[in-house]
Amino acid sequence: MASSDTDKSRLDDAARAGWLYFIAGNTQDEIAKKLNVSRPTAQRLVSLAVSERLITFRLDHPIAACLELAARLTARYGLLYCDVVPTDPDSTSSTLGIAQSTAAFIEQKLRSEKPIILAVGTGRALRAAVEQLPRLTCPLHDVVSLIGNISRDGTASFYDVLSRLADLTQARHYPMPLPIFATSPEERELLLGLDAVKKVRSLANRADVTLVGVGQIDAQAQLHVDGFITREELMDMIRMGAVGEVAGWAFNADGQILDGGTNRTLMSVPHQVPAQRLIVGVAQGSAKIEAIRAALKGRILSGLITNEATAQALLG
Repeated sequence: MASSDTDKSRLDDAARAGWLYFIAGNTQDEIAKKLNVSRPTAQRLVSLAVSERLITFRLDHPIAACLELAARLTARYGLLYCDVVPTDPDSTSSTLGIAQSTAAFIEQKLRSEKPIILAVGTGRALRAAVEQLPRLTCPLHDVVSLIGNISRDGTASFYDVLSRLADLTQARHYPMPLPIFATSPEERELLLGLDAVKKVRSLANRADVTLVGVGQIDAQAQLHVDGFITREELMDMIRMGAVGEVAGWAFNADGQILDGGTNRTLMSVPHQVPAQRLIVGVAQGSAKIEAIRAALKGRILSGLITNEATAQALLG
């Protein structure tokens, strides 16, 4: 109990130090005096406030260069929505910036007084975005998954989005009660015939907003790295011309969904191509440029959240 009280007190101090530094604009010397601690302790408390996510940030000033890139992407690909965030040249993160932007986008949609259906895929970028959300109370809205979270051997992905989103928003939520891939096309048809699955797919098809990651199909394909498809299946898809996937659906460089390979056993909700609703891809990085470009070219996506460097490459 004493340890718990000590931890709570330290977090209280960290929150106070974080508020004094980031909100009230105090220097670390001023914080040390106000909290009656040493300057190194004040510095550690501010760092703790950041690492424990007691302080979150949102950039409200539009950056002209990012706005111009977003406008050019919108014009070139006929997008309904586009947001381009700054790039940190030294960062190797695949989610920095786009996670915060996506979280702001989700929050804005879920604060609507009109009930909406929000459909989500899975993966690193979307999970990082959900982790940036504040706690909300959204009983009027429905959130539904486009894709399952379980591999053929029963193991689950670390990057499930729906359960965390539901926990943070208290929205009604509808998980896809299926593995990502069936063991055969015949098993796929059998499982898709279940009433519960039909209801989830029907809801997803009526979504007002859909958020998806964009995965590359290469040696580092997330579907393979995370154990959802075998190396043989991956190589087969590459031989067929696959360059990327959205919610598991593999497509070629022209953005055409492939008829064969792992698409024959995939259980996720199929895409309507060209996209007729707001379907926003969330992705950035040099490894994903070919996949993002193909998804935009094929009108698999009608929206995009990415960073400056990726946007420039897509327009180059």
